[in-house]
Formats: sequence, C-alpha cells, structure tokens
Amino acid sequence: MDFDDPSFRELLDALHDGVYITDADGITLKVNGAYERLTGLRSEDVVGQHMQALVEQGVISQSVSLRVLKEGRALSLMQSVSQGKRLLVSGTPILDAAGHVRYVVSTVRDMTELLRIKHERDELQQLKQLRNSTAKLHAGQRDDLLDASPVANLPASGRLFAQARQVAASDVKVLLQGETGVGKTLIAQYIHKRSPRAAQPFLALNCGALPENLIEAELFGYVAGAFTGAGSKGKRGLLELAHHGTVFLDEIGDLPLALQVKLLKVIEESRFIPVGGLELKEVDVRIITATHHDLRQMVAEGRFRADLYYRLNVVPIHIPALRERPDEIQPLLDFYLTEFNARYRRELAWGLEALDALTDYAWPGNIRELINLVERLVVTCTGEAVELFDLPEEMRVSTADAGNESLPLRKQVEQLERRMIRKALVQHKTTREAAKALGLSQATLVQKMKRWEQG
Repeated sequence: MDFDDPSFRELLDALHDGVYITDADGITLKVNGAYERLTGLRSEDVVGQHMQALVEQGVISQSVSLRVLKEGRALSLMQSVSQGKRLLVSGTPILDAAGHVRYVVSTVRDMTELLRIKHERDELQQLKQLRNSTAKLHAGQRDDLLDASPVANLPASGRLFAQARQVAASDVKVLLQGETGVGKTLIAQYIHKRSPRAAQPFLALNCGALPENLIEAELFGYVAGAFTGAGSKGKRGLLELAHHGTVFLDEIGDLPLALQVKLLKVIEESRFIPVGGLELKEVDVRIITATHHDLRQMVAEGRFRADLYYRLNVVPIHIPALRERPDEIQPLLDFYLTEFNARYRRELAWGLEALDALTDYAWPGNIRELINLVERLVVTCTGEAVELFDLPEEMRVSTADAGNESLPLRKQVEQLERRMIRKALVQHKTTREAAKALGLSQATLVQKMKRWEQG
C-alpha cells in the first residue's frame, strides 16, 4: 500500500475522526490531519516511531496498537495525550491472506467534553450525598464516622453494617473474620459506639504484634516487681482500664496457648489475676475478637483451644475482601482523595485511565492498601490529576512492559504472574477458587500476594 499517494492522504484528511496506522512491528506509518488537530502532535513527530518509544517518552499514555498486535483482535481504550485531552482510541487489525496482522488502523475520537459532563454529574451526586449526611448530623443523629461512610448504603457493606448494628445492642461475643486490611478494627469500633457501652473506653490490642510476655502484661497488667524492668508501682492492664467498656483483640489466632487459658477464665468468670499478683480482680468488659486465620483449622491442629473458640465464635461476622465488592472501590477512592486533599491542601482529581486501572486492581492489601496509596499519591503527584503513569507499576495496565523483552527473565515472569493472579481473583472472587483455577495451593497464592504488598 502506498501511504504517500496524494489521493490516499486526501481521503484520510477528509475524515472527521483521527486515523493512526502502524505496521505489524508497531512502527507508525501514517496519521491524518484530524489526528494532528486532536492531539497537537505533528505527523513528523510520530511517523517512523515505534509505539513503545512514544509511550516511554510520555507522548501518549498507552498504545492500543500494541495491545491489538499482542492480542490479535480489535479493541478500544481511553488514552491521554500531553495536552490533557482524553481520547477514545479503537484499533482494528488488518490481516493478510495467511491471517497474520499486517497493519493496525486506529480511529481516534475526542471524549474530553463528554467525560467532563459525566464527572460533573457524578460529583454533583456525591455532593448531594455529603449534604444529606451533614444534615443528619446537624439534626442530632449519632455522629458516627462509619454512618457517613461512602459505602454504607451499598449492598455488601450495607449488609455488614446492618449485622453489626444488630449485635451491638447486647454483649454477645463477636468474632470478626476477614483478610488483613479489610477494616476489622473499624467494625469493632462501630459495634462499640452503637452499644450501651459507647460512653465507656474502647481499647484494642493486636495479639500478633507483641511477644507473649508483653501481651500478657498489656492485657492483664502486672504488680510491682513482677519481672525485670517492671514499673515500681505496677501497671493496670487493658481489661482493667476498659472496665464497663470494650476490649478488641485483633489477630486472636496469634494469642499463645498459655494466655488463651487466662482469657477463657476472664470470659467465664469475669475475673483475672495480674502478672505476679495473688489477688483476683473483677472486671466487666465486652470482648470482641478478630482474625484472618481459620480458627476451626487451628483447633483441629491443636494450635487454638476448642473451648475458647466456641466461646468467642458466638456470632461470626465475615468482612469481604475489597476485590469481592468492586462497586465500592471508586466511592472509597473518591472519599479518601477528598479527605487527603483537604489534609494536604491539594485539589487533585482522578484521571480516567488511572481510575480504570485502580477499579480493576485486585487490592491484596484491601482498604488499608487503598488508603495508603491515595495518601501517597496526594503527597507525590505534581500535576492536577492522578494519571496512569503516577500509579505503582503493579497497578497499571502495563502495555509497555507486556512486550518488553529487554527486561530480565525473572522480572517478566513476575509481571506475568501478577497479571494472571489479578485476573483470576477478579474472575473467581476468593483466593481459594483463584488458586484452584491457577493450579496453586491457596497458601502459595496468598504468600505471593503478601510479598507484593511488602515490596
């Protein structure tokens, strides 16, 4: 095909939409006048350039042509260009007689104004919800932070909050179950604030964060001279300090067996003996526990007392992972972006491609990971919006790395592994089912996800 034929160029320039043509290697062959007008890029800036190079140079945010060449099918995506426009780019493969891709022809349409109108409508709806929440608070209703949560009225979290309100009225034992970072502490606080003990202390202890002797001292307190380094006047423990209130024991599965016996005594008799003491102390506390372990399995393995398990597991409440409630991801992103914008005096907005990538991400660290990411982006982003290239590598739909053979083999394998696991988690919802589909054990899959979170 002669791309320099004047008749061919005249035909392309007559089209209202932009046109971008590459060969089977991803080299730019031709663009029309509409493309130059829409993007501000000149033909001489891109013709002869590899699409990979244009992405790396920041000329465009991602390339539909590379995706079409990789997948061998027509597809569309949103693209940002350097002057801030949002473009809908649709790529179509042109095949030769043998069925191989010969060219990729992409059409480009400016969606900036349409998307601006959509976002203004969404922001107006969020503003109405915020005003309604504020009006309720001013009307004298309970000023509980979780009541104004952006996800409180969505199906998954709505059911969770309703269950929490139901158990709050009594002192029934509640065991909160869910992955790390799903918000177990917040739900425990919500139950306490909705209970008759709301005016009394709420004290929390992470049983997996301290060695056994320190957990015992923190929970039960100690008398003077109980051990080397103990205070001369002794110390009251959380159980005593929370008298008439609530004690929340997070990661209860990590509580050593010896302390499980002492905790069982508190539950059965409402009394305990401080470390190094002789005198029994009476205490009236509500105990709420949480874990990401399978306590039933731990009981079977002899690592958790069966009598304590059944005492704590009167009302189990499962808190779903964030990937299991994908409709809540964007409201949470918007909520925390507003919060951190106010804290750090910024006015950042979400770029559409960044928002798409974040809503598709599996969030192995759940809400805690989401909050940390939003705060980091508000602090580090230099533009007026969070764009795709501002996100951590594992959160991007990384077309640039997908075909980059210059990366070390280990890095390429790791990226492929991440993409496959994220896709499986989205499709199968739970780590158990995703691991089964991938031919892995659940423990191996969770271990890989934790390693990414720590990295």
